Amino acid sequence: MLAKRIVPCLDVDHGRVKKGVNFVDLTDVGDPTEIAAAYEAQGADELVFLDITATNEKRSAMVDTIRKVASQVFMPLTVGGGIKTVDDMQALLKAGADKVSLNSSAVREPELITAGAEKFGSQCMVVAIDTRWQADQNRFQVVVNGGREPVDLDAVEWAKTAVAKGAGELLVTSMDKDGTKSGFDLKLYQTLTAAVDVPIIASGGCGALDDFVDLFQDTTVDAALAASVFHFGELTIADVKQRLREAEVTVR
Repeated sequence: MLAKRIVPCLDVDHGRVKKGVNFVDLTDVGDPTEIAAAYEAQGADELVFLDITATNEKRSAMVDTIRKVASQVFMPLTVGGGIKTVDDMQALLKAGADKVSLNSSAVREPELITAGAEKFGSQCMVVAIDTRWQADQNRFQVVVNGGREPVDLDAVEWAKTAVAKGAGELLVTSMDKDGTKSGFDLKLYQTLTAAVDVPIIASGGCGALDDFVDLFQDTTVDAALAASVFHFGELTIADVKQRLREAEVTVR
């Protein structure tokens, strides 16, 4: 069995790490370079770096900030936010990213996934999917523009399309759970892992050590992403990995 990954996330807004609840009410929690280095020292397996306002403000991700982070961090780095072209991807990869994450731009132009995969390889292409439960349609609905704009798209069907277009990994965030610390949306990840055969990073909702155990015991996702519990020191990555080992979940 492949070892499960623990992946902290830096949500960055104009060069500062921010955290909110259900994608709003953002609070400044620090400098991205300092926080990234601290996570690496704790034993993080990877780092996801999301420029959370780039798409909504119609600007590209901050290459200079990414370059600074990459100069201090030697674990794999995934970067997303405001990526609209293959040139944007290339700039981020040259700045030190190992993978790029597409979200809103992929929904609007799925061929962008294919173009990136053909140039850089599917292993570089992460499609991020923000979703929330849509009860009247009995489905998980896709939401874009940093959680601001729902679209008429089923998240499971979109996941299948993204993989067919060349995505090598999916980063799936439950907006219903984001920042709530009430546990991961297990139904969402059970549904997705049955539908696609690429690695899935689960995001949104962890608040306790056993939330990670439940995720890996009850679903077949490959990685768990967390932000606020690590940012505010409520849990450490070492604590999470120790609890997972106790539960006989394979970690690095």
